[in-house]
Amino acid sequence: MLTHPSFLHILLLPWQSLQAAAAQDDRQPADEFDAMRTKVQTFNTFARLPYVNCFAREVDEKERFDIGILGAPHDISVTVRPGARFGPSDIRSASLLKSLGYSVFTGRDPFRDWAKVIDCGDVRMSPLDKLVALRTLDRAHEAIADLPAAHPERFPSPRVLMLGGDHSTTLSALRSARQRWGKVSVVHFDSHIGKKLDHGTFLYVAHEENLILNSSIHVGIRAPHYFRKDETNDKRCGFETITAREIDTIGIKGVVDKIRRRIADSSVYVTVDIDVLDPAFAPATGTPEPGGWTTRELLSILHGLEGLNVIGSDVVEVAPAYDSPGQTTALTAGEVVMSLMDLMVASAAGNASTTALTAGEVVMSLMDLMVASAAGNASVPVL
Repeated sequence: MLTHPSFLHILLLPWQSLQAAAAQDDRQPADEFDAMRTKVQTFNTFARLPYVNCFAREVDEKERFDIGILGAPHDISVTVRPGARFGPSDIRSASLLKSLGYSVFTGRDPFRDWAKVIDCGDVRMSPLDKLVALRTLDRAHEAIADLPAAHPERFPSPRVLMLGGDHSTTLSALRSARQRWGKVSVVHFDSHIGKKLDHGTFLYVAHEENLILNSSIHVGIRAPHYFRKDETNDKRCGFETITAREIDTIGIKGVVDKIRRRIADSSVYVTVDIDVLDPAFAPATGTPEPGGWTTRELLSILHGLEGLNVIGSDVVEVAPAYDSPGQTTALTAGEVVMSLMDLMVASAAGNASTTALTAGEVVMSLMDLMVASAAGNASVPVL
């Protein structure tokens, strides 16, 4: 005869199931819960990429990677609207809505190409002291740069694609790039040139610290200068400028050509302030400026830069508090991240000669030069 379970029995079913599951797992006693053994993902990674603790002193060989997504939740340098500290988490959240796969424009899926791509999570940055926060970010970039890459024949150490945060976070990335790859050219997508004393100062400081080459370029500029001397100072720092309205006369191809001529064959860092876009396409940012580019124009320009030697990149100034309910800005930022990822993967495709010289390699090169010059009785330059 069938009997119906009592109400109390129904209430006890979940508890009984948990007890049975724990009894079957001899690694974990029934009265003990080890959160580190759970298989539930407790935070979002970009596009559900695997998480790796990139700041460990040693990373297991199977966890080595070529490109790491790094969050920099920092916005205490902003001058208008705060909130960019929440940018990394919002971009990751929106990335879960993306359709992933092979691009109809490039034919590549950067997650299924040669590079192993992971998410490093966020750097724990002070919300009270900007200098302490940026020193912490400096150390995070240095820790990643000291790791061996999964494919050292392409790049000897991992490269970083950073999610900001305000634009001052780019300075830490440029400091790390200088130590690992030498001076770089900067392709700076923004509505502002970034030469005043706040989160826009990072390019001036980068120039003063001798981090960047005099072959850098601003792209999409349209905000007014604060002082007349800003433009003069900008040229002194080695920057050329493409204004937002130039695209109406020279087109996307003209913009791409000017960038490529400016950069030539130097190593490149690409930084994208989301306010390079018109507020109609990216309203959630700290300093919106009307008259910007469309999302399609920006993505097409990034696509046109394929083949540049991109050693790092970032997307910054996404402040989700000002976004639409549909996460318009965050979705756009996620698409920009995918385009930058594709650039970084393509920059080493078939280019195994992209390396950074170690101190030992420099010494050996100098010794070879001295031996060869002695044999030919030629003069040897003193370094």
